[in-house]
Amino acid sequence: MTLAETEARPKKPQFALKTAETILVELDALVGAEPAKSPVARAAVLAHIRQTLADARKSAEAELLATNKGTRCAQNLSNAQDEIITAVHRFATTRVYPVDNPSGAEAIALSAVGGYGRGTLAPGSDIDLLFILPYKQTPWGEQVTEYILYMLWDLGQKVGHAVRSVDECIRMARADMTVRTATLEARFLTGDKALFDNLVHRFETEIVPRTGPEFIAAKMAERDERHKQMGNTRYVVEPNIKDGKGGLRDLNTLFWIGKYFYQVKTSHELVGKGVLTSAEYRLFSRAEDFLWAVRCHLHYITGRADEKLTFDVQPDLARRMGYAERLGMLGVERFMKRYFLVAKDVGDLTRIICASLEFHHAKDMDLVGRVLAPFRSGKSKIKGEPDFIVDTGRLNIATPDVFEKEPVNLIKMFMVAGREELLFHPDAIKVIRDSLRLIDNRLRTDPKANAHFLTILTSPLYVERILRQMNESGVLGKFVPDFGKIVALMQFNMYHHYTVDEHLIRAVGVMAEIANGGLRTELPLTHELLPQLNDTRLLYVALFLHDIAKGRPEDHSIAGARIAKKLCPRFGLNPAETDTVAWLIEYHLLMSEIAQARDIQDPETAKAFADVVQSPQRLALLMILTACDIRAVGPGTWTGWKGSLLRALYYATEPLLSGGHSQVTQRDRIEAAKTVLRGALAAWPAAEVDTYVGRHYDHYWLRAEPELQVEHARMIRAADPA
Repeated sequence: MTLAETEARPKKPQFALKTAETILVELDALVGAEPAKSPVARAAVLAHIRQTLADARKSAEAELLATNKGTRCAQNLSNAQDEIITAVHRFATTRVYPVDNPSGAEAIALSAVGGYGRGTLAPGSDIDLLFILPYKQTPWGEQVTEYILYMLWDLGQKVGHAVRSVDECIRMARADMTVRTATLEARFLTGDKALFDNLVHRFETEIVPRTGPEFIAAKMAERDERHKQMGNTRYVVEPNIKDGKGGLRDLNTLFWIGKYFYQVKTSHELVGKGVLTSAEYRLFSRAEDFLWAVRCHLHYITGRADEKLTFDVQPDLARRMGYAERLGMLGVERFMKRYFLVAKDVGDLTRIICASLEFHHAKDMDLVGRVLAPFRSGKSKIKGEPDFIVDTGRLNIATPDVFEKEPVNLIKMFMVAGREELLFHPDAIKVIRDSLRLIDNRLRTDPKANAHFLTILTSPLYVERILRQMNESGVLGKFVPDFGKIVALMQFNMYHHYTVDEHLIRAVGVMAEIANGGLRTELPLTHELLPQLNDTRLLYVALFLHDIAKGRPEDHSIAGARIAKKLCPRFGLNPAETDTVAWLIEYHLLMSEIAQARDIQDPETAKAFADVVQSPQRLALLMILTACDIRAVGPGTWTGWKGSLLRALYYATEPLLSGGHSQVTQRDRIEAAKTVLRGALAAWPAAEVDTYVGRHYDHYWLRAEPELQVEHARMIRAADPA
């Protein structure tokens, strides 16, 4: 490359960091002879600091747009904040409130805590500060503290702060887990370094020793509660980048635990402690960098501290991060797929670190009654399974070459885990990941492997848990490559709550819940139909495959049916069973579309639907599949109204397919609905109930939910006198 070519290449913008010394010199020049305490001087200082902060943010954004280095952007913003706070502190202590002969009490240290203490900030992040005092607050210290805080508040920053002596810090850290976490992350900014060092020394010698299990228990409980509030899945299509499952807070929790338990200062030191391998640390760093890039871009787009990736900002984020449309996938869908894969990586790291703590520090964990999982020492054999053992209460491989000598064991192990109700040993998880290369076409077509998989897929007691574990480990996507194509695939619409792979697993899970006796109130008809089916296995297979062709340019129902015709014989289904599954997938949207968009009372509607379905068995299968599919879309998607519409369509169609003799006639269902309402209105005079019941047409009793019918009755009764 010539010199001219080198000079012609666009240069990446470099973040320009203005030091505290430079800022202080500029402030002195601005203030000049004006008294530092005067309102004029303060206004000049504030204006200059505001411009310095704006320039730093603009420079950080330019570098982020050019490089997409999220961690670097967060560090740039934190470094700029450090220099500004340091300059303001020095201006306050040496110009505004100088002390010629300070006493021992007239000392103060400023420390960054929280996310700011980790040396990372997003554009809209709060600034968390700890003002450390030697003893109690003095008038001088109070003046300095107020000057700094009011300056930051006037800049428009959200400042969380505490003013404490070293003794108070230690006492509160001992009693309050939030304060303990903040102190763990404390980072010196400016002021009396000896004060800060004293706090750190006392914290590390008086608080940290012997409290590791207690701290870990609290952090894991916090994490579980946070996940519960966020929906307890990382695959929601509008995730929270900070507090959601697989988000930045989960990475923070891992680092807090590592730092507290292993006494490390940086995440890289966890490699030396044997907690992470070098490859796992690189995964940690890449995940952190991507999540920080997303968060910083999000704050720049919205101009505030938004943490939720809502549909309206996702396209802008995708464009800023360079995701364009490709192979039929929108840029926003490619971006969100990357996000969900990173969230999955964070989940993997969580399991690795927690398992390391569990198995290498089990004796310590007993101090808090097992923090992470049930624990039993020793190893034991599993009857009839020589390749697997129970190791400290978890399923493990008997020898290191279990998968190499017999790749079928990669599928069989998941079946054994479900059947024996065991969780996986962390060593087994690592070996499974290292053995994914063994899942080739020979294994995919192996009759034993497919028989094991069909057993997993059709076992209601454990199918959802095991499918999710197979998906998390990467085995499911390798064993069924068509499923691998929809892993972490997001559908960019307001209807679906989860990624496609999560939706399919949840749909199978709904079917399993029904088979286990659940959802009787919500899905009464499915429980009536289930005993009539010749083979419920077909429902599990159809639900597992019904959206497997999403993300392709053609209709996913037609493409999915074609995939089913290829996969079902592989799974061990005969031609008739394969044909039924393919039909269910091709028409899996039909029943809900007709029920919600057509007039069910019109005989032609039921007749046209019956012409497509053609048999009572297929009608029952389609009814159950439709109910499971809708319930798996997301919370609140299934309603009593949708259920009543589907039941009405079923009851209108079934007589046409069964020779005109339905088990429950339409008149019976109308009378049953009236009886339910009469019971709910038992306090009314009988004559008044009879009059009210006679006001409605037949289709009202078939389509309105019972709860809604009661509300209607009360509303009309109250309205009549008016």
